[in-house]
Parts: sequence; structure tokens; C-alpha cells
Amino acid sequence: MKRPFAKPATTHAQQVVLLQQRGMVIADPVAAEFYLQHLNYYRLGAYWLPFEDDHATHTFRPGTHFAQVLDLYVFDRELRLLVLDAIERVEVSVRSQWAYQLAHQHGPHAHLDVSLAFKPHLWQTNLDKLSDEVGRSDEAFIKHLQNTYSESLPPVWAVCEVMSLGLLSRWYNNLKPMPTRRAIAAAYGVDEKVLESWLRHLSLVRNTCAHHSRLWNREFTITPLLPRNKPAGLAAQFQAGSRKLYNALVILLHCMDVIAPQHHWRTRLKDLIARHGVSVAAMDFPANWQNLPIWQDPKPGTP
Repeated sequence: MKRPFAKPATTHAQQVVLLQQRGMVIADPVAAEFYLQHLNYYRLGAYWLPFEDDHATHTFRPGTHFAQVLDLYVFDRELRLLVLDAIERVEVSVRSQWAYQLAHQHGPHAHLDVSLAFKPHLWQTNLDKLSDEVGRSDEAFIKHLQNTYSESLPPVWAVCEVMSLGLLSRWYNNLKPMPTRRAIAAAYGVDEKVLESWLRHLSLVRNTCAHHSRLWNREFTITPLLPRNKPAGLAAQFQAGSRKLYNALVILLHCMDVIAPQHHWRTRLKDLIARHGVSVAAMDFPANWQNLPIWQDPKPGTP
């Protein structure tokens, strides 16, 4: 049976005292007040939860320091920014592949052709969403194309630039011609069903990052399909059955190796983990992760 919410609001100073009463070591209460003021008690609570000895009473394990919680928060924030960086590059690449293959195989306005859709009602929903995004765009090239040509929407290579990753994922999911689907997926060396699943999963991860939500130990409701035979050896880099972040990181590493061979993203990610000393088990990293091929830095001079 539900009951009325009766907890009063507390000041930042009271929040510090409460944490101390529950066993958290706070070396600098003034600094702790400052961070609680700007980060929100409830937000930081997600990061001290793993340090609790008893969740019912919210008491902490002996030796739990506020500085540890804050460091975990900073790690997660930097991780979100790093993941967003890679997803941006993957998103731009897949947009380009989608537009190129549609234009060359089905014409510059293939996105207006309902016959290319598995489900016409979803095609209309996606087209309406795309029309809204085009209508909101203040890009000069979009306005020029709309003012110059009679088609209801600009060509596919232009509209792809204002598509969100979520819309791109839904459009690929509903794309019917198998040769076109395979041609897009071939750019990343994977099966078309695998790419479809990856885009759906990365869209969820991206939205988590974009809304500044906790990423580090989150369990995702949509998990990516793992490759079977191609590319050779990639399947062994994943954690089968995992709902945590690790598999998304493997996807991003694979895609980054394809689209930006000289990237430093792998090194930046490993440096971030080492600098904060975070337990990667909370992200479902396997015990031997550093020995897996996907985590190896390319040799100097290797493209």
C-alpha cells in the first residue's frame, strides 16, 4: 500500500552530517557541501550505492570516503564524454553509408519511396519524423535545397545530415532491399542483422550519455547482437549475455578501427580506467580483457 511522501528537504550541511552518521568519511565537509550543492545528493547517491554495507539502513562499509565517491562520479562523467565522442564518429559514418547506398541503388530521393520499406506504416512514421527534423533545421544547405527544388524533402545525402542516430537506426531497421542493407553493413565487416542491432543499442547508449545519466555500471534494456562468423575473431572479444557497457565498448573499438585507423580512442579509454583505478568488473569486463586483441594498441606505422 502506498503512503504519502513525508521526508522533508534537507540543507547541504545536513546532508553532509547524514552521510557522516551513516559512516562515510568526509575529510573536508565544506568541499563536500560544495559538491552536493552543484551535483545533487540524489545524483551522487547512485555512485555511493556500491559502497553501502546495508542498503536498508544506508550505512557504508568502514573506510568509505567521500573522495572515492566523487572520483567514481568524475570517472563516469569522463567516460560518457569519451563514449559520445566515438558514437558521434560511428553515427556520421553510418549516415554516410546509408545515404550513399540508397542514392546509388535507389535514387537521390529513395527515402521518399515507400516500396523500400518492410512496414509502410513505420516508413510513414519515420518520414514524418525526418520531415520534422528537416523543418527544424537551420542549416543553410537545407534551406537552399528546399527553396530551389520541388521535392518534398532534399536528397538523401542532405537529409542524412539532420537525422538523429535513433531515426537512422529505425530507418535501417525498416529498410527492405537486402542488397542495400548488406552493402551498408559491409563497410563495417558485419552481417546486416548485427549492424541493425548495434545501431539500436548504440542509440540507447548515446541517449544515456546525452542525458548525463549514469553509464559506468548501468544495465541496458536493449543489448547488441553479437557477431557469429564475421569478422573473424570478433565474437570472442565480447561478453555473451552481458547487459553492461563492455560490449558497447567493443563495438565502438571495432568501428573506430574501421573508420579512423589512426585513432587514439583505445589509448584514451585505457588511460581513463588506469587513472581512476575503477573496478571494470562493474562494466562486465572479462578478467583477461587487457590480453584480448581488440584492446591491443596497433604497432607503430600500422594503418
